[in-house]
Amino acid sequence: MFKGRQFDQSVILLCMRWYLAYNFSPRDFEEMMAERGVRVDHTTIHRWTGRFSPLLLERFNQRKRSVTGKWHVEETYIKVRGQWMYLYRAIDNIGDTVEFWFSKQRDLPAAKRFFRKALERHGRPDRVVIDGSQTNHEAIVSCDTNRLQDRARRRLKPIRTRGSQCLNNRIEQDHRRIKRRIRPMLGFKSTATATTILSGVEMIHMMRKRQARYAFNPTPSLAAQFEILAA
Repeated sequence: MFKGRQFDQSVILLCMRWYLAYNFSPRDFEEMMAERGVRVDHTTIHRWTGRFSPLLLERFNQRKRSVTGKWHVEETYIKVRGQWMYLYRAIDNIGDTVEFWFSKQRDLPAAKRFFRKALERHGRPDRVVIDGSQTNHEAIVSCDTNRLQDRARRRLKPIRTRGSQCLNNRIEQDHRRIKRRIRPMLGFKSTATATTILSGVEMIHMMRKRQARYAFNPTPSLAAQFEILAA
């Protein structure tokens, strides 16, 4: 993954982990690395994060444990170039991240893309709690109907949905962990940048929840997980 890079793999992973996990700017990390005798520009750290975060997330997802059959779904706001866009997210009833999807729009096509991605990766849940959004309800019914038609012989029951802002407080609290990290970034400059950086932030959040399985090490640190994924 890091073959041919000017800097050693350990330096790249350290800078990426710091940037994704902690509330500092790349300039802060540039200074911190200089104190350790490594001169790396803050823009380089940003490029590393955008380049390698999706690759590490792909490897993480291969180790990700199964989620439960009860999901909480909601979207939250993310600012890109001064405009609000939307991060669709789902967690299960024990707090594990199910799936996420970043979109310019908050509409039925966007909700369908999110639910299709979640269903393809994790299968059908028994129940989905939403915040009362009619758009999300229609997206669930539409995506589930198509899958039921493909599996008609199995006589599967439709996914149950429940609209409740109160019951969805669980995912509201989970949103805050993501928003807390991206707030110091002062907004993203492009949709592509937002998508890649958010994938890394979400990965760190799942790492802290111990959502991946690693042989012989049930509770690895963030640093250990990065090393394993990059190996």
